[in-house]
Amino acid sequence: MDKIKTAIIGPGLIGTDLMYKIINKGKYLKLDTMVGIYQDSKGLQKAKRLGFNTTAKGIMDIIKREDIMIYFDATGAGPHAKINAPAAKKAGKIIIDLTPAALGPYIVPAVNFGDPLAEKNVNLVTCGGQATVPIVFAIDQAVGVDYAEVVASTASPAAGPGTRKNIDEYTRTTKKALEMVGGADRAKAIITLNPTKPPIKMKNTIYTRVKKRNPEAIKRAVDKIVEQVKKYVPGYNLKIEPELDGDIVTTVIEVTGAGDYLPEYAGNLDIMTAAALETGELFAEKILKGEVNYD
Repeated sequence: MDKIKTAIIGPGLIGTDLMYKIINKGKYLKLDTMVGIYQDSKGLQKAKRLGFNTTAKGIMDIIKREDIMIYFDATGAGPHAKINAPAAKKAGKIIIDLTPAALGPYIVPAVNFGDPLAEKNVNLVTCGGQATVPIVFAIDQAVGVDYAEVVASTASPAAGPGTRKNIDEYTRTTKKALEMVGGADRAKAIITLNPTKPPIKMKNTIYTRVKKRNPEAIKRAVDKIVEQVKKYVPGYNLKIEPELDGDIVTTVIEVTGAGDYLPEYAGNLDIMTAAALETGELFAEKILKGEVNYD
């Protein structure tokens, strides 16, 4: 089967995990190049040992290649906004953004899979957004959500320098996604980094103030969306089922990583790379089937 060539920008934890996901699970995607800015980075060295092309000269070194159609940006909000997104736009390339830069339309595969694919720059929100937006969306569809507040707790070792540097962008982007994609009238997002040893798995507590009291409808909607997310994130689990107290619904989601490269406790990173792979596969499938033309 023909495959679409792709490149990963950013050979850190997320970029390296995505590399292994494409290698082991990619149906329509074929990794060609790993892009970084430091020649001695572990991710670049791993990619090189696996036989992939590598460059430490950034996206500008390969953006003019006609055979690479899809780029994954696993760097940071700043580099994406200032360098990678403009370069991809000028070259007419598809770029799937794993940073919280939020320049393109938000994609949460279980919720709006495929809707924004007319755009060439799409944004995967944040790890907390990927974990919590589906729950808020499901509850909103069932009974309406006046307010949503989410607290994402991740293990400190699973938060690299990029995550720590982009905390402000993380909270803003997650909040907007809860409203724009999740459907909440208003929202707030909080992230905590837990230094506990051994490291904890990613947990997401979702509070929603609902417009109607219908626990049965809420449970059905949440159960359905959890199964949809599990299709591409098998470790996405309902830790505490929706509990209705007055007009407040509390739900807890736990995410266990697939272990493709990162440890299982790094579910916060795994859900991002899983969503990226799912989105990239949809782009590639549509291109190969001639359903879209991005020329």
